[in-house]
Amino acid sequence: MAAQPEAEANDALLDAEDRLRDLRAVTDASLGQLDVDDLLVELLDRVLWILDADTAAVLLDDGAGQLVARAARGVEEEVRQGVRIPVGHGFAGTVAATRRPVIIDRVDETTVTNPILWETGIQAMVGVPLLVGGDVIGVLHVGTKGDRKFTEEDAELLQVVADRVAGATRARELELERATARALQRSLLPSALPLVPGLLFAGRYMPAGGAALGGDWYDVFTLPSGEAWVVTGDVGGHGFRSSVVMGRLRSTIRAYALEGGSPEEVLELADRKLQHFEADEMATVACGVLEPPFETIRLASAGHPPAVLAVPSAEVAFVDARPEPPLGTGWTERRTSTVVDMPPGAVLLLYTDGLIERTDESLDVGFERLKRAVEAGPANAVCRRVLEQLIGAESPRDDVAIVAVARK
Repeated sequence: MAAQPEAEANDALLDAEDRLRDLRAVTDASLGQLDVDDLLVELLDRVLWILDADTAAVLLDDGAGQLVARAARGVEEEVRQGVRIPVGHGFAGTVAATRRPVIIDRVDETTVTNPILWETGIQAMVGVPLLVGGDVIGVLHVGTKGDRKFTEEDAELLQVVADRVAGATRARELELERATARALQRSLLPSALPLVPGLLFAGRYMPAGGAALGGDWYDVFTLPSGEAWVVTGDVGGHGFRSSVVMGRLRSTIRAYALEGGSPEEVLELADRKLQHFEADEMATVACGVLEPPFETIRLASAGHPPAVLAVPSAEVAFVDARPEPPLGTGWTERRTSTVVDMPPGAVLLLYTDGLIERTDESLDVGFERLKRAVEAGPANAVCRRVLEQLIGAESPRDDVAIVAVARK
C-alpha cells in the first residue's frame, strides 16, 4: 500500500519535469532571431506538440475592435480568408474581452462565431489572451478533433506561450511600424520645394527623439493658377497611425486647394472629412496662399500656433489672427482668414508646437525665444537659425515641422 503514494509522487515529479521542458521549448532564446510570421508558426508547431492538439491560431487586434487571424496551423483557412472576430463576440472575442483563459468542450455555432472551426471538426478548444503591459493585443487558441479535453494546467502553459508571442509580436511589429513610417514620412515630405520667381521656400522636419515618424508635416506646392501654398500641420499623437492620418490630411488639403478653395474653405472641407472618416482624430493646421505678384499672403489657422513675420527695418511680430479650434473638434462656425502684407525682403515662418513647447517653462518663454530667433533674410537661413537656437544639437522631445517663405 505504501508503494502507491510513492509512485504517485514519482509521477508528479516526472510531470513537473515534463512541464519544465515544455516551458523551455516555447521560451527558447533562439526564437528571438525569427521574424514575426516565422516566429508565430514555429511557436504554434511547438504548442501543438506540447498540448497534443490538432489546431492552433493567433489572432491580433487591428486597433478597431476586431481580431484578425495572423497565423494558424491546422486551420490555415483562417489566415487565407482574413477572418475577423469582433472583440466580445464568440470564443476568441470572449477571451479578448474578459482577458482570461477560456476552455470549451463543445465547438459549434453556439460557442464560436467562425464556422471554419466547427466545419474542420474541432471538438474542444482553449484560448488565452495576448497581453502587453495590461493591454490585449490578440488571442492564442488551440483545438483538438478527438476526445482530448483541455485542463486548467493546459491553459496555464498556453498562457506562458501567449506571453512569449505577445512580447515578440509587439517588438517585431514596432520595428516594422518604424520602418514603414520612415518610408511614409519620406514619401510625404516634399523632396524638392517648388521654384517660384520672386519667392524662396525652406522647410525642416524633426521627429521626436529621432524616431523618424510622427504626425507633424510641412508642405509647399503651386497650382496652375500660379498660387503658391505653404502648410504646416500636427496630427495628435505619435507613431504610425499619426503618420497615416497626416498623409491623408495632407492629400486632402492639396485636393481642395486644387479645386480653387481659399485657405479657410480648404480647412472647413478638410475638417468635415476628418470628422466623418477619422472621427477620433484631431489636428492643428495652418495654411497660407500667395497669389502673383505675391505682395500678400492669405493665412487661415485651425488651432495652430501663430505665424511669425519678419520685415526689414521693422520689429518681428506674430500674425494677429482669430483663434479657431483644431480640426476634428466639432467646430461648426465658418472659418476665417487673415491677409498679411509681404513687402520685398519679408519672411513668414509657420511651425508646429514642438518648436516652442517645453514641459518645464511657460509657453510665453517659447514664443519669446522664437521671436528673437527669426529675422528677415533667405528662407533657408531663417530655418537654420531657428532650429539652432530653439532645438540645438539634441533631438526634440516633440515632433517639429517648420516652413518659411521669403519674398525677394
